[in-house]
Amino acid sequence: MAGIEATTNRRRFLLTSGAAVAATGAAYALPRQRLGGAQANAGQPPADAGAAAVRPVVGRAAPYGATTLQTTARLTGSGSYRHLTSGPGWPLVVRGDLAAARNGRQDRRTALACFVQVTDLHVTDVQSPLRTEYLRAGSPGSWRGQEALSVAGAVSLVEQVNALGGGPHTGRPPAFVMSTGDNIDNHSMVELEWFLTLMSGGRITPNTGDPTSYEGVQNCGLPLYWHPDAALRDQDKLRGLPRIPGFLQAAIRPVTSPGLRIPWYSTPGNHDDLPGGCLAPQDPFLRDYITGARKVFSVPDSDVAAFAKVLDSGDDPKSTVLKEILHRNARRARSVTPDERRRMATPHDYLRAHLDPAHAGAGPIGHGYTENNLDGERMYYTFPIADGVIGISIDTTYRSGHYEGSLGTEQLRWLERTLAAHSTLHYDADGRLVRNPAADDAHLLVFSHHHSPSMTRRPDAARTDETRHDGAEVIALLNRFPNVVAWINGHSHVNRITPHAHPTPARSFWEVNTASHVDYPQHARLLELVDNHDGTLSLFTTLVESAAPYRADFDDLSAVGLASLYRELAYNAPGLAARTGGGVHEEMAGTAADRNTELLVRRA
Repeated sequence: MAGIEATTNRRRFLLTSGAAVAATGAAYALPRQRLGGAQANAGQPPADAGAAAVRPVVGRAAPYGATTLQTTARLTGSGSYRHLTSGPGWPLVVRGDLAAARNGRQDRRTALACFVQVTDLHVTDVQSPLRTEYLRAGSPGSWRGQEALSVAGAVSLVEQVNALGGGPHTGRPPAFVMSTGDNIDNHSMVELEWFLTLMSGGRITPNTGDPTSYEGVQNCGLPLYWHPDAALRDQDKLRGLPRIPGFLQAAIRPVTSPGLRIPWYSTPGNHDDLPGGCLAPQDPFLRDYITGARKVFSVPDSDVAAFAKVLDSGDDPKSTVLKEILHRNARRARSVTPDERRRMATPHDYLRAHLDPAHAGAGPIGHGYTENNLDGERMYYTFPIADGVIGISIDTTYRSGHYEGSLGTEQLRWLERTLAAHSTLHYDADGRLVRNPAADDAHLLVFSHHHSPSMTRRPDAARTDETRHDGAEVIALLNRFPNVVAWINGHSHVNRITPHAHPTPARSFWEVNTASHVDYPQHARLLELVDNHDGTLSLFTTLVESAAPYRADFDDLSAVGLASLYRELAYNAPGLAARTGGGVHEEMAGTAADRNTELLVRRA
């Protein structure tokens, strides 16, 4: 979100930017790569990688249908605003942190599963009265110039997933997509409708309030924000952002999503559960304000500092301080068109909307949730990935209001029971071996929004009857079950892959953390699980960019042109281009060992 949790993430994770996707280049014939037997050094392709199969040449320019093995977005030029171009692909890095890479495995292996992870789409109603864009006065990177184009950018990602064809390492086409949370930004029903239509297919009009015009910060006349249509010398034009007449009208035009052609599943994030990703959804003042007729566009610096001070607080003064700021600045507020569609989505609303057959798309109805989830509003479930492979989606949100995550005792115990039900062999909390011949043995992949460092033990006022459990406790639990291959998540807006080793090697697993699709570098991941038939499994992770052309054309305000702008503006976020040495900002895009990888793990 522009403002609240975005500001916190930038402070906590040094994310002082946003990122979008754009591209030009020649049509690609894409080889299906095979892995070499010896472990590659970081940044080096495996010695015996080869082209075992060739996909048909596609009719659109790269990156359409491509992965980052073939090409990646790179900044070009040296001006204050830099366009993107098609750069070289990133190599495969073989990681033997948890199990040795044995020669000849590429000739033995069989494919088990192939799927795509998307995360932190942040489909955004940028005109919502509850947004806190004015916090940008304290941190220029806490408001994103591209976020009015979130729908067009996400549609382009859907198009890319549909165009991928077979996985580069197995040739197996993706069987499903998992969205690991922060699907929306402001916890509102209208954003939820847009997200579900994006994923399942249909027409989206990314506009609220006045049905004929934009009513947000980008035409308010304040130089704090980029005004693409106006000649105003705002702070973003002074650092190089262009003037693009017609931008705002184009941003609120209807966009049609083809919808995913494969089944998709949904995991909740803090922005899905909480307004601003960190405020109390139960607050009646905030519930009324988000649908109302007044919006604050600027506040004194003292109020910006006051809110920044409480963002990291363990209790919940954030909603209280925000209300005080809104009351103090009531005379500064401007009239906007009220819109009931902006109302906050309760957990029941969120689940019921997923279960609506109108949003079934390619299936399954509910996208992981069933009618049983409505009882207790539980947002965790299991689902079959492939023969012998089970997915587990967990809900890591604090429903009373905080951007960090945790698990309650009830869900942690459910997770333990679920892991045990699919493990003929595991370890108890004291390290004793437990055998369960009756278990439905399977390889296990766990999905959540929060990654382990962002999970804490803060009390949750919405669930006062249970203890909360942090990331270290989840890691300790997963380490007890050798069938766990990986924990796949988002939230950080960073690409990072972490081995969670255990003294008993079979008890080790990988944590795969993927960057957002709203901030630089706007990635998704294609994952392929294979059995090497030598006592190890390999999980291949390949980053994917959207289908939009790399170089943005300021005269092209079509949906495709807007998707290109979405990425290119993100790459030109405040301070980002200057720190993107060698074309890659490793703090967010990750090192080579966090991008395109083969992750080896002992086979249970």
